[in-house]
Amino acid sequence: MTQPVPAPAQSLARKIIIDLSIMTAIGLFLGFIGPFGTINAPLPLRLVSWVAFAWIGYAVYSPMSWLVNRLEASLHLPKPLLWLMGVAIATIPMTAIVWSIGFLPGPIQWPTLEQALTSYFYVFLIGGAVTAFFVLIESRQADGLTAGGAVQGDCPPFAEEEPTQASKFLPSFIDRLPPELGTGLLALEMEDHYVRAHTALGSDLVLMRLRDAMAELGGIEGMQVHRSWWVARGAVKDVKREGRNVRLVLGGGLEAPVSRANVQRLKDAGWI
Repeated sequence: MTQPVPAPAQSLARKIIIDLSIMTAIGLFLGFIGPFGTINAPLPLRLVSWVAFAWIGYAVYSPMSWLVNRLEASLHLPKPLLWLMGVAIATIPMTAIVWSIGFLPGPIQWPTLEQALTSYFYVFLIGGAVTAFFVLIESRQADGLTAGGAVQGDCPPFAEEEPTQASKFLPSFIDRLPPELGTGLLALEMEDHYVRAHTALGSDLVLMRLRDAMAELGGIEGMQVHRSWWVARGAVKDVKREGRNVRLVLGGGLEAPVSRANVQRLKDAGWI
């Protein structure tokens, strides 16, 4: 029997609760050690202030994940560089927030250039470290799936997917899609906290992580070709090369980027 699909609102709430729990722990830790001159403040004030900064920082920095994933897929720039740029951009409003809160409940004063740069540097250090912590966790989870993401089979790399008796037993992920999209899954594309499922009849967003979606694809031969993409082998129609960049052309003209680290894996598997 198919397991019930969690409601999108419940999945999002669960992720936010987990993330904010981690941020609360980080805020409490920083409150106890009192970095950047805050050690002179009373302990209760430090704890409340740093937890508040941690929560606000989560709201400011977390949207960078969506931006980085979109730019990596379209510009083919190194992800560490994109994250560095994203953190640098997000630190600007976060610095303004931290500076402003420091004057409450009194009037806010404009900082000098030296004060602004110093505050930006401190916020960048903490924001960058926390962001790197979250990215490292997600990267290790994705790498673990990538190492075992290929499903061995004898079908040719560009063969049309033929219906078989086994295909009648659809993977559980298909139950998450609207009926009008059919069951011919082409690819999964990560979009921030969502996965966009591409089929021969269209696409739709599902609120879940890519690694969780891949875990529900038993019976479909495919491979994670990029940190943000999983592709069904039978969906590949052609390979497009532009310099060192490789893209898989799927049914309907959809193109999936291939990370340079996965090019050799695809060659070894006979995909390209």
